[in-house]
Amino acid sequence: MRDRRDPTALDIAALCREGEALEGRLALTPLERLTGSLFGAVAPGAEAAWSAQASQEPVAGGEPERWLHLQARAEVRLQCQRCLEALQQPLEVDRRYRFVRDDKLAEQLDEEIEDDVLALPPRLDLLELIEDELILALPIVPRHEGECPRPLPQPAAVAEVAAPNPFAKLAELRRPAPAADSDDGAK
Repeated sequence: MRDRRDPTALDIAALCREGEALEGRLALTPLERLTGSLFGAVAPGAEAAWSAQASQEPVAGGEPERWLHLQARAEVRLQCQRCLEALQQPLEVDRRYRFVRDDKLAEQLDEEIEDDVLALPPRLDLLELIEDELILALPIVPRHEGECPRPLPQPAAVAEVAAPNPFAKLAELRRPAPAADSDDGAK
């Protein structure tokens, strides 16, 4: 029998009833979806620190609300989109999830409240959820704060070579020929 505190197969209902807290460290190397977005190889020993606090809040005349507060922190290497060099990017996750009995209710409540609403699964893979949230925390356009350490050369600094205009020869052909001096009949 699996431990209900196993982060790859959490019994969310039981965790929330007990108000349990979990924490741990997650190696980044096996997170293929996340590492596919990073610049270069993941540093050996790179990991994310995470914590999760489950709670259950009573509701008058209804079933209790089940909540999970997830926090995670990691530092990853991305490629700056200005200078194309590597940059260290801290990622931070601080999310609350409300678990409800089914997908229909989750969809309805998701439009009404700011927190994420999920259907209560039989078992939740918390590590997969952490990877999802770290991916969502990646910046859309990563770049160094302020100035880049080694900016790319500016286009104006590159010597321009004047290319011949392909229409110049055509323009010459369209000009009327200069009038030739006529010597033949004046003598």
